[in-house]
Amino acid sequence: MAVEKRVNSTLIIPSSIEKIFEVDKHIACAVSGLVADARTLIERARTEAAHHWFVYNEKMTIEDVTKAVSNLALAFGDDDMESGAMSRPFGVALLFAGVDERGPQLYHMDPSGTYIRYEAKAIGSGSEGAQQALQEIYHKNMTLHEGCKHALSILKQVMEEKLDSTNVELESVIWYALLMSIDISSMYHPSKMTCLVVEG
Repeated sequence: MAVEKRVNSTLIIPSSIEKIFEVDKHIACAVSGLVADARTLIERARTEAAHHWFVYNEKMTIEDVTKAVSNLALAFGDDDMESGAMSRPFGVALLFAGVDERGPQLYHMDPSGTYIRYEAKAIGSGSEGAQQALQEIYHKNMTLHEGCKHALSILKQVMEEKLDSTNVELESVIWYALLMSIDISSMYHPSKMTCLVVEG
């Protein structure tokens, strides 16, 4: 996952802008839109994943986490305020990425709560051009390094600002780590990202 962090002022500390969140050890979520709305949905995803682990002693699938969040998004306007429903639709699109027993998974959920599984997906203001570029370069045998280079290259094309390590965030979800019971939500260190930016 690669996201642009828009820094609208020189007074903003770029590291304080979050666009990729850890839901569980095996699931990450990228957001585009109202970050306050995203935090509400991410909190629901975390709660559902933790509850599933506590009750069933197993990790929740990426689709089930997405479905739980989708149910909350679809419930806007309901009279039952205890369910956490809002009086308006959420103004955020989400990308849930992770690895479960079905392998690597990527789900896109739009503000209406509709979700679809993808191989690769772009969201946000430059998503049309980015999605077109993804369709041209994506293949199933792509390595993590290639994926990161292509993601940064696409961001470079669609971003208004010059791409650097302070306004881009990368996160990888690594397949083999699940088999080895390793925490797979590993943030790219800015020094590694700078190296990729220079290469791209």
